[in-house]
Amino acid sequence: MKTRPAGIGNANADWMGSLPSKLSAMPLKHLAVPGSHDSFTYWVDVHAPVGPDQKVYVKYLATMFSILAKKVMVKWSMTQNLTFKEQLEAGIRYFDLRVSSKPRESGHEIYFIHGLFGHKVCDGLLEINTFLNRHRKEVVFLDFNHYYAMGAEHHVYLINMLKQVFGSKLCNDCAVESITLDFLWQNKYQVIVFYHHPSAQHIPVMWPGNKIPAPWANTTRPKKLTQFLETTLQQRAKQGSFHVSQAILTPKSKTVAKGLVWGLRSYLVERNLPTIMSWVEAQRPGQEGVNIITSDFVDLTDFANIVIKLNNLLLPEQDRRPR
Repeated sequence: MKTRPAGIGNANADWMGSLPSKLSAMPLKHLAVPGSHDSFTYWVDVHAPVGPDQKVYVKYLATMFSILAKKVMVKWSMTQNLTFKEQLEAGIRYFDLRVSSKPRESGHEIYFIHGLFGHKVCDGLLEINTFLNRHRKEVVFLDFNHYYAMGAEHHVYLINMLKQVFGSKLCNDCAVESITLDFLWQNKYQVIVFYHHPSAQHIPVMWPGNKIPAPWANTTRPKKLTQFLETTLQQRAKQGSFHVSQAILTPKSKTVAKGLVWGLRSYLVERNLPTIMSWVEAQRPGQEGVNIITSDFVDLTDFANIVIKLNNLLLPEQDRRPR
């Protein structure tokens, strides 16, 4: 499957602001929102030490191929090709973020991480904020769900950074049902931050992780993945929260060993994308339907467009836009 740059460019840069009023008045948890998995892994630093988040298959690589390991790891650590700005312009509004300090580095600097270190978190947040300043009706979900090598002082540093960068754009934690685009626009909120760590418990602009469950199938088999996504959607109605459907396959050590030189994209993602995208296209948003859907390599298909257009299904027949 070749890369199709559909939906890339800024065609979806203002999709939230362009929704019909019937949809902007609905709870945001009922709308279909495209997201990216391991969102900031479009660049990793092969010169930095291997990250403290190492998965079993990464340890396997590092042990077996010490000199070549990092070059191979790049192929298995990178899950996106697009920068934050490009993802935002393509319509991505949910970002899955894993962060870490660097071992033996002085200060409290925090980096994005997935096996290998990526950019400084501060640089990524500034890039997002620049986009939001230009697109005042667009809203992003920032889901900080994995932390590595971070003490109390690192969390204070990161939380303060989030407050400083986004300021009054940050939406206070409140009942998920009350969050509509109309409500967010009225209050000029553009950022909902989920912080899965006790250090953010009493900070009003940090939402707890239990308000955005993201069940993980942890499988390499597309059929098992779609069955898992169906099952977890059925359980969703009981939770009163946002919901992430992770439409992703996860490599195991033997997957990496078999597809060593190809990497995640060529060996696992591309060949299974048609099955995964067929599932996505068949979904319906709403009370018991999908909400946020995440994917690896969001530029390989028309992913963002397909997810955004699912929102048409919430409109009466006569108001629907052509798909």
